[in-house]
Amino acid sequence: MLVPPWLEPLLSTAFFSICRTHGDAARSECNMYCLDCNRDAFCFYCRGSKHKDHRVIQIRRSSYHDVVRVAEIQKVLDISGVQTYVINSARVLFLNERPQPKAGKGVAHICEICGRSLLDPFRFCSLGCKLVGIKKNGNASFILDTENEAMERGEEISRRREEEELREGRQQDIYPPTPPPASNPRRRKGIPHRAPLRS
Repeated sequence: MLVPPWLEPLLSTAFFSICRTHGDAARSECNMYCLDCNRDAFCFYCRGSKHKDHRVIQIRRSSYHDVVRVAEIQKVLDISGVQTYVINSARVLFLNERPQPKAGKGVAHICEICGRSLLDPFRFCSLGCKLVGIKKNGNASFILDTENEAMERGEEISRRREEEELREGRQQDIYPPTPPPASNPRRRKGIPHRAPLRS
C-alpha cells in the first residue's frame, strides 16, 4: 500500500465552511480533519467533543489555497519529494496543485505532474501531485518507512533547511548593509582662517 486510505478523501474535502453545530462560536470554521474517522471537515469545538483521542490535522489557508504544516503531516505521511514553503514562520506544503501559467524559460525545477515552477529540486508541488505521480509511476510512496529510514530522512530534511538558510544568507550578501559613517566627531576640517583686522 503506497497511499494511506484517508489521503484521497482529505485532498477532496472542502475546508473553511462554518460549522452547522457551532456556527455562533468564534472558532467555528471547519479546518480540522480526522485521519481515523476519515469523514468531513469539522471545527475546533467538534474536535474536543468527537475526536478527542484521534489523529487530527489542522488545515490552514495561504493565498486562498489549503496548506498543512510540515510538523503535523510528516508524523503520518512520507512527504519526501514535495516542495515546502515558509509562510508566517511555519514550514508548510500545499494539499493540491495550484493553477499557474506554463513555466517560462530559465526555470530550473518544475513539478513532474502539473509543470508548476518550484523553488528547489523537488519532484512535486503538492500532496495531490505526488498522489498522481504515485498512481502513474509507483516510484514514490506516502507510507512512512522504518525508524532508521525515518531518521535518515529527518537528517536529509535538516540538511536541506541548512542549505536553504545558507542560500538565503547568500542572497542577503548580494546587498550588503551600508557601512556606518566614519565616527570621528572631533575631526578638524583644517586650520581656521580669521578675517584680517581693519584699522
